[in-house]
Amino acid sequence: MEKQRSITFNQPCLVGKELVYIADAIKKQHASGDGYYTKACHGFFEEQFSVKKALLTTSCTHALELAAILCDIEPGDEVIVPSFTFTSTVNAFVLRGAIPIFCDVRADTKNIDETLVPQLITRRTKAIVPVHYAGVACEMDSLLQLAKAHGLFLIEDNAQGIFGNYRGQKLGTFGDFGALSFHETKNINCGEGGALFINNPNFVQRAEIIREKGTNRSQFFRGEVDKYGWVDVGSSFLPSDILAAYLWAQLEASTEINNKRKQIWETYYGELRNWAVRLGIGLPFVPEYVEQSYHMFYLVMPDLASRTDFIKHLNKRNIKAVFHYQALHNSPMGLKLGGKPGQCPISEKMSDQLVRLPFYNGLTELELEYICDSIKQFKMRECSTSPKGALAA
Repeated sequence: MEKQRSITFNQPCLVGKELVYIADAIKKQHASGDGYYTKACHGFFEEQFSVKKALLTTSCTHALELAAILCDIEPGDEVIVPSFTFTSTVNAFVLRGAIPIFCDVRADTKNIDETLVPQLITRRTKAIVPVHYAGVACEMDSLLQLAKAHGLFLIEDNAQGIFGNYRGQKLGTFGDFGALSFHETKNINCGEGGALFINNPNFVQRAEIIREKGTNRSQFFRGEVDKYGWVDVGSSFLPSDILAAYLWAQLEASTEINNKRKQIWETYYGELRNWAVRLGIGLPFVPEYVEQSYHMFYLVMPDLASRTDFIKHLNKRNIKAVFHYQALHNSPMGLKLGGKPGQCPISEKMSDQLVRLPFYNGLTELELEYICDSIKQFKMRECSTSPKGALAA
């Protein structure tokens, strides 16, 4: 492979009949929300995931905001969230006046540390929001027990974990609600989009109303009421049926998409494992009872300096690698909302040390070989972190 060819970090996956279905959605003269393809997607999720109700939204952010409204989040309520996550996980609840309670993540999976959650629960706690980082499941048994024992909502941010599972059950189906993302960086995409899984049947009717600008319009179209009107708070969370058509093509090809991503992940792991162990660089960890979604492949460098050098090393070879989240508790907004430096040390370490490698279905075998060869040519400067300690992180 020629060195000058640029390898981007991400490219949206196109493998199905996206353009054919988009054209068909336009021809059907129902390009707005809840058209033919939206209903097809809803049916797919409800059948394949055995959820009570699936509703497409314009983004995972909107799915989380819809869940926050359904939970009646009010000013002063507390919501427990991992610090190592994207801002949407927190913003959805802060918009309702909630106070985020930042929890550190586990050193192995980078998921919310379920052993720290009990000490964060107070009389004001309203919900726990686990994030399945990299599509590897959180410890859902423990989190479900905690939520049940304290009467809390459990809302899964499953933006990265579509088709992953925990002990044989699909992610997004454990909590009261599960939020999915179809952003162009995700395994299954439609450019921008999301979905909310409503696993608690008590919320199905109200979810439809809130999603329809606070009206009972969906009931009207089903013939359940003779007219519709404003009956609750709400917003416009519906995506265009054009986007749903794009998504439907992706869902039809989901097995092919996932198989390719698995192949890429396993190539990275197989090629880099010995190199990483030798240098004390951390690799992704997947518990044996978890089936991951193969959303990303990352490395955990020994320190910030080595990560900076590593990214520069790959950039010189026209390979785009990126860091991920900045710990939210330590961000300007997080500090304003009560976060304190040092309260989530693993999250802070991951902010400085974790680096994501290029990962998308269009990567060829030659490109993967070039990336792995380039990585193994990296020479790490002397640092204070020992190889053993770095790997454990």
